Amino acid sequence: MRFTRLRLENWRNFKRLDVALQLRAFIVGPNAAGKSNLLDVFRFLRDIAEPEGGFQRAVKSRGGVSQLRCLHARKQADVAIQVEMDLGDAHWAYELEFAQDAQKTPTVRRERITRDGLDVIPPRPDEADNDDRNRLTQTYLEQVNANKDFREVADFLSGIRYLHIVPQLIRQSDRVISKADDPLGSDFLEQIARMQPRTRDSRLKKINKALQVAVPQLKELTFERDGRGVPHLKGLYKHWRPDAGSQTEEHFSDGTLRLLGLLWALLDGNAPLLLEEPELSLHSEVVRHIPAMMASASRKSARQVLISTHSADLLADVGIAPEEVIWLRPTEEGTIVESAGDDSQVRALVEGGLTIAEAVLPRTAPEHAAQLAMFAE
Repeated sequence: MRFTRLRLENWRNFKRLDVALQLRAFIVGPNAAGKSNLLDVFRFLRDIAEPEGGFQRAVKSRGGVSQLRCLHARKQADVAIQVEMDLGDAHWAYELEFAQDAQKTPTVRRERITRDGLDVIPPRPDEADNDDRNRLTQTYLEQVNANKDFREVADFLSGIRYLHIVPQLIRQSDRVISKADDPLGSDFLEQIARMQPRTRDSRLKKINKALQVAVPQLKELTFERDGRGVPHLKGLYKHWRPDAGSQTEEHFSDGTLRLLGLLWALLDGNAPLLLEEPELSLHSEVVRHIPAMMASASRKSARQVLISTHSADLLADVGIAPEEVIWLRPTEEGTIVESAGDDSQVRALVEGGLTIAEAVLPRTAPEHAAQLAMFAE
């Protein structure tokens, strides 16, 4: 199950966007081009669809419609999102267009769901909406009594996972107020604790093998609870004294925790996974193998992974095809987005033997980056 296409109008950096999505998508571009905002489209749809979410909360938690609308939009234009999805038995499309009313309340301007090109329900606004305009403060996507005929779309969207581990939140999990399924990791240990013991041990065994490659001194990774019942990860490191090299997550390095979180996420379910700069804190030789790890983890589940990155090491993987790279180019009229596979020069360079890192990244670099060397002069 995966997204196959994304279309946007007036969403944050993007005045207009239409791009095909592969099973892996590497989002590249200069700073402030909109990589995080592009990933946030999928988080936004998840926030609407999840049981404790909803359209109003999803918009207001992002500062309201005015903060979501592209600055380059003309005449207070509506924000529009359309995603196409292959959910196994059928090809689905979900379309949502919204704005705000005179009271600045987020309001649905259009909502449409199709299955294999045919409307599943009448597009909104429908007759009932016209009789009661308050209905347009909610999407059908979030209403269990309204989404019965496309419940699999709602379930698919609500299952989207976003990950951007902050190691300090894991180390000090007993000092912060954790949030359920927090993408920053405040409840990461609780997520592991909630897993069935057999499944948890199986995953940790696989993760342990991978970590031993990146952290050669690590002998064993286990899960345990302390005397207060607080969950911990325990690593046994090679040491001349037996058991002297034992540490909990409080003493793991940033890189170890980030890699651990990435590996856990790759094994956790089959819904789309959103990763933001997974190369952070990791050695370049580890980063080089992240795309291959993703491909390996996806072979059984066919899980879609969307990744934002600046890393030349990550994009040096020769297995990355131009069609898998989404290229962001800022302009005075908003960010332009295209598949690197549609660029004839990129294709020629890759066919000539260059990697994606060599073919694309130089064209995303700031034009006058060398001037930073004169910062203190």
